[in-house]
Amino acid sequence: MKRNIIILTATTALLSSCGIYNHYTPTDTVPEDLYGFNVEQTDDSVSLGDMDWQKVFTDPYLLMLINQGLENNTDYRSAQLRVKEAEATLLSAKLAFLPSFALSPQGGMSSFDGSKATWTYTVPVTASWELDIFGRMRNAKKQAQALYAQSKDYQQAVRTQLIASIANTYYTLLMLDEQLDLSLQTAEAWKETVASARALMNAGRYDESAVAQMEATYYSVETSVLDLQEQIIQVENSLALLLAETPRSYERGKLSEQVMPMDFSIGIPLQMLANRPDVRSAEHALEAAFYAENQARSNFYPSITLSGSAGWTNEAGSMIVNPGKFLGTALGSLVQPLFNRGTNIAALKIAKAQQEEARLSFEQTLLNAGSEVNDALTACQTSHDKAELYEKQVEALRRAERSTTLLMEHGNNTYLEVLTARQTLLSAELSLVANRFTEIQSVVNLYQALGGGREK
Repeated sequence: MKRNIIILTATTALLSSCGIYNHYTPTDTVPEDLYGFNVEQTDDSVSLGDMDWQKVFTDPYLLMLINQGLENNTDYRSAQLRVKEAEATLLSAKLAFLPSFALSPQGGMSSFDGSKATWTYTVPVTASWELDIFGRMRNAKKQAQALYAQSKDYQQAVRTQLIASIANTYYTLLMLDEQLDLSLQTAEAWKETVASARALMNAGRYDESAVAQMEATYYSVETSVLDLQEQIIQVENSLALLLAETPRSYERGKLSEQVMPMDFSIGIPLQMLANRPDVRSAEHALEAAFYAENQARSNFYPSITLSGSAGWTNEAGSMIVNPGKFLGTALGSLVQPLFNRGTNIAALKIAKAQQEEARLSFEQTLLNAGSEVNDALTACQTSHDKAELYEKQVEALRRAERSTTLLMEHGNNTYLEVLTARQTLLSAELSLVANRFTEIQSVVNLYQALGGGREK
């Protein structure tokens, strides 16, 4: 008995050295300065990516839209079905370790040279069980487990992307709404200016060219109003696609009323391995490729199968009235590949190359994730710093526009100076709104880049 144990231990050690029993070791390190050298990294355990999405987005209309998207979006529902498919594949790989049973009854009737017909039958239950000594089924199960985990990561990646897309589309609508309000106010102001200028022209104080120039500017602003209205409809249609419904108009708040978390931590780069679903998915793909290579190695070793049957038969040719006899058989088979060694070598080379491809893809995915965090954080900080400057610029241009208009009406300023002042003011106001949208969007993108939106 002791000798058998020693032999078994030695055999296991030998097979492990051949690679068919190796275990995948998860990655626990990330590149230095993954977020970038200009990003201050902290050891905080809770980052923006760990916050629940209901706490990041507080607008009640947006919350309803995100919930609707998580229920109806077709891409997310398809991702959930992929998880079920992978779960069934994993179950099949686990059941492969169990013996298979089958009931295969047979019967027939025969007569020779006019003799009385005889009835023969066999009612066996057959069983077959492959012994996984060389790890083929074990590695197939490990590969199925990795692919199942990868499908769940894909579902989470779709969920995170969906939440971020709905939020960005919603905030785009709020930005366009505010830009439309500004353009409408400007158009109304120009309409009044044109009417006043025409009255002054009739009084002999303005010439026709000045009034025509003001009218042209008014029509230009009205054209921008129509462009914004068209963009709003297009964005609403995009939102409808995300929510898997027909186009309609959506209730929404105002951009100026939005409150986003600005005092947050991005956490340590190592959290990227646990938080980012695309990073986890890429590593699970690497894990699956690792076990696929192990499985390719196990094909060089024989397969051992135990089979047998038990049942009743009267195939000895007894009369139909005679009872059958019990019959049992047992068989063991060993199949060693001989002439397909070249095919197995080619399959192993393919598995090695695919594992290296998966490794490179994982490394690039991790680098992409770090770059996305840096981009979003830089955009957030820059737009936040710009906000105060834009506000000061708008306030200064409003004073300039009021002064220029008064001087035109009561002094020597021309319509060109008023035209320039109002166009510059409108451009600055639109830029202020766009910068506020960029500030909010960068927080959404940073939340996504840090792996936010996970199911708790």
